[in-house]
Amino acid sequence: MRRTGWGLVMALLFAISAPAAASAATKAAAAPTPTVTKDARDKGMAAAPGLVSAGGLICDVADARLIGEGTDPKTKAKQTLYELACKDNEGMLVMKKADSVSAYSCLQADQPGPDGKPSTTQCILPGNTDPKVQLGLYLQKAGVTCTPDKARTIGQNATNAFFEVTCPEHPGGFVVETSAPMDPAKPVVANPCIMIPEGGNISCTLTDRATQLSVVDKLNTAANKNCTIKEGGRGFLAATQSGKLYYEVACQDGKGFLLAQNPNGSLDQAIPCSEADPYFGGCKLTDARQAKTEQAGLYTQLAKKAGFNCDVAGYAPLPGSQMAQGAEVVELKCSNRPDGAIAFFPANASEPAGVFNCAVSELLGYRCVLTKAAAAYPSLTENLKAVGKSSCTVSEARSVGVSASDKKAFVEVGCSDGLQGYMLQFTFAPPAPLKPETAIICAQASTISGGCQLPGNTKKS
Repeated sequence: MRRTGWGLVMALLFAISAPAAASAATKAAAAPTPTVTKDARDKGMAAAPGLVSAGGLICDVADARLIGEGTDPKTKAKQTLYELACKDNEGMLVMKKADSVSAYSCLQADQPGPDGKPSTTQCILPGNTDPKVQLGLYLQKAGVTCTPDKARTIGQNATNAFFEVTCPEHPGGFVVETSAPMDPAKPVVANPCIMIPEGGNISCTLTDRATQLSVVDKLNTAANKNCTIKEGGRGFLAATQSGKLYYEVACQDGKGFLLAQNPNGSLDQAIPCSEADPYFGGCKLTDARQAKTEQAGLYTQLAKKAGFNCDVAGYAPLPGSQMAQGAEVVELKCSNRPDGAIAFFPANASEPAGVFNCAVSELLGYRCVLTKAAAAYPSLTENLKAVGKSSCTVSEARSVGVSASDKKAFVEVGCSDGLQGYMLQFTFAPPAPLKPETAIICAQASTISGGCQLPGNTKKS
């Protein structure tokens, strides 16, 4: 769904002249009847190819009729009005003057006049009885899943026509911008009504703000976050070039979420306000600082339950992992210890969590940024002691990788005493903790992924 700059659009001057032009063409056509005479249809079909060609219209003509002839009251020029029904486009009224052809969609022609009275000239051909149907083609071109149930014309300038449309998939509705004359092959823009300020040159009148925000309730239900929406707790945040819309919901318990909606109207994801800062500046209806404090407290409890004694002072949500599908992956920074960790917290609290310090986290595809990996080197020293290598205090480390055959993980370590380091071998079965199995001195580790490579080890091996 492509967007347009509304500051520019709203500055344009619109003039819908189809009803006025039709009225000027002939007074006899002011009250069309439900029937079309054979003579009117024959004359319309005979003129249709020339009208399409002269006006540069996109219309594979299925039906046509002559509405009437008249004289322009200002120029005194002869003008003739026709109706065309198209197989591949909106039906239209076509005005032919001596040296010009102009066209207006049936939706524009059906629009009531400034006094609110019905248009004096409307489309009546069988193929044009429901002019909003063809707008579906334009919405599809704009990347929107929308079956129009209400539509109205907003206006037209020399190059573009503007319509408002609502549909069951998006009750809030859209403003659709097409070319003028309408051409499904040309670019189409569909902007949600929620994006458009009320009361401007272009505004939505088929829905109100409450209706435009009603989608929040649907998305909130789909998110299944046990959020009871508080009064005033619905808001629109932004739209992306890909067609996603971002709404915000504030809950009575103080929490809140950003709800991302796909172009087809479905929920894409629900982002807690505590994690929403990277998205358009984060939540506006929820106190994100409070949410973050509460979230840090929850992560503290989960980390300690998993055996990692960390008073969480900062955290960063990370992409999920195939190693622990469905788990929430978070980097943790602690206030009570220098080392941090990557944690896997399962959605089901009965399942075990996994916490991996930053010295080994790259084995799982994650590199810590909130703390330095070196802060976790003491844990590698303890791992060496656990396998009988107590003379080495780890001063440098490198994650080597995981063997595909037997799922053994390897970390190369260097020692502060300057002596040769080791390849530490671990069991690897996330989210279970890494368990040290053995340490192989670098001189004997050449068959393990090319051997030791740390500067302090290559000199001695």
